[in-house]
Amino acid sequence: MINIGLFAKILGKRKETIVIDDWSLFYKEDKHKTAYKRIAIESVISFIARIIIQSEFRIRNGNKKGKRYEKNKTYYKLNLKPNLNQTASTFWFNVIHKLIYDGECLVIVTREKDLLIADDYMRHEFAVKEDYFTNVVVGDLEFNRTFTRSEVLFFEYGNEELSHLIDSLFYDYGDLIRRLFEGQLVKNQIRATVDVSSQFAKNEDGIKKLQNFINRTYNAIREKVIAIIPQQDGLKYEEHSKQASSGYSVDEINKMTDGFLDQICHAVGLPPELVKGEMADIENMTRNAMKFCIDPILKIISDELNVRLIKQSDYLNGKTIFVKRISYRDMFDVAVAADKLRASAIVDGHELRDELGLEYSDDSIHDEFILTKNYETTTEGGDDD
Repeated sequence: MINIGLFAKILGKRKETIVIDDWSLFYKEDKHKTAYKRIAIESVISFIARIIIQSEFRIRNGNKKGKRYEKNKTYYKLNLKPNLNQTASTFWFNVIHKLIYDGECLVIVTREKDLLIADDYMRHEFAVKEDYFTNVVVGDLEFNRTFTRSEVLFFEYGNEELSHLIDSLFYDYGDLIRRLFEGQLVKNQIRATVDVSSQFAKNEDGIKKLQNFINRTYNAIREKVIAIIPQQDGLKYEEHSKQASSGYSVDEINKMTDGFLDQICHAVGLPPELVKGEMADIENMTRNAMKFCIDPILKIISDELNVRLIKQSDYLNGKTIFVKRISYRDMFDVAVAADKLRASAIVDGHELRDELGLEYSDDSIHDEFILTKNYETTTEGGDDD
């Protein structure tokens, strides 16, 4: 219902003041929503997750030349189907979301070697013995058992939950943004009064008619471009709205919400301009995003996978799980640099292919270190003409 003031004046043989205390007739409660806060958080976390889910989890077997990659059941679980109901992209998107927002994410391994993200759990921490987890809940299933630290994958992003940080920031920004929104709403608010005859105020039927009149008037003004309000006997509608010249503009609100978004980006090491879609100096911004935001998260994930899925003896012999993340530059962008590295005998073909993310090649040409004439030393004692 429309938010209007009511003053009932009854003029008859004698003057009488009628007071209507059912103010729900005239006020529509509109609680302030913090959607912009959620949008800012989701924009940042989703941006990071969309980059990471394009990565490939590779299993490097041994430290021999070529560093062969294994494609086994672990590779299949990490890159395609971690459990019965999720694809790898959906699974890792949820892992990243919980890891960043909550500061940690617990993944349990079932007897069938499926990977499940825990929605709730209780962690018991110790200094000199292994931690364990109880009351682990996944969806509508609660596991009636204890999971030791060595049985699960437990990713930790930081000591403080991002949600707590956001809440602290929101205390600073939230009230100011709320006032900006309220100022903009008040600036364009419709203010009106309805003069009510005593015939409407004295009985329940009159109150219902008044309620119906206000509802229809409010809906007409809210939903239609042109609203015609008929004058009725005993009900006189009069509008008092004035277009205020002062007040907050939408641009000021956008600047304030951008400031809130900037603070979240700085907290996770992400350039705010990149999230906003600005194209100026995008290569440097992308490089910084990868170096200070994406790579640290991938390091957290790969370290945990190596600790839990690779035996110590195998790891020391060169077997590792590493994350081949998406590159913002393709091999054609680095062709000149790759040529220089190979031609100067700094790397062999296997090492170069490995850095480019290419599969192992059996061609023996990659075993050799090549030095072109441009990099050969001059012969002693003279010039070559």
